Amino acid sequence: MTLEILIKYLHFLSIFAIVGALVSEHLLIRSTMTRREIRRISIIDAIYGMGGICVWAAGLTLWFAVGKPAAYYSNNWIFLCKIGLLVTMTLLSIAPTIFFVKHAKGDMEESVEVPKSIFMYIRLELVVVVIIPLLAVLMAKGVGYFG
Repeated sequence: MTLEILIKYLHFLSIFAIVGALVSEHLLIRSTMTRREIRRISIIDAIYGMGGICVWAAGLTLWFAVGKPAAYYSNNWIFLCKIGLLVTMTLLSIAPTIFFVKHAKGDMEESVEVPKSIFMYIRLELVVVVIIPLLAVLMAKGVGYFG
């Protein structure tokens, strides 16, 4: 029971880290940025990535090892949609991460144009991160269970 509580707590803290980092990226990104600014965002993006790894690790542990039986989650179409959205969010985060890492190096005062696609990826991630908690609440109430 204590292990389950700790893993759920890690899961929640990781979600907060993801949301905080993603909102920070959205607020800080501009169409033209210096490499120094991009480097700051790349640090925030690293926090986002660590949060993502922890969300996946804690979530998979809760699904397969601790708490309710795996069938409780596996037999719920809303949970499966939630996992699909999390995979989508993970894939959407790849391009911004590559851009931030690639452009954080060099002369710190040099300006870099940020492609509009990077803005779009971050905004799509924000949309997904708003939908996932709704699915979690529905799932917790037993909606979507087909087993």
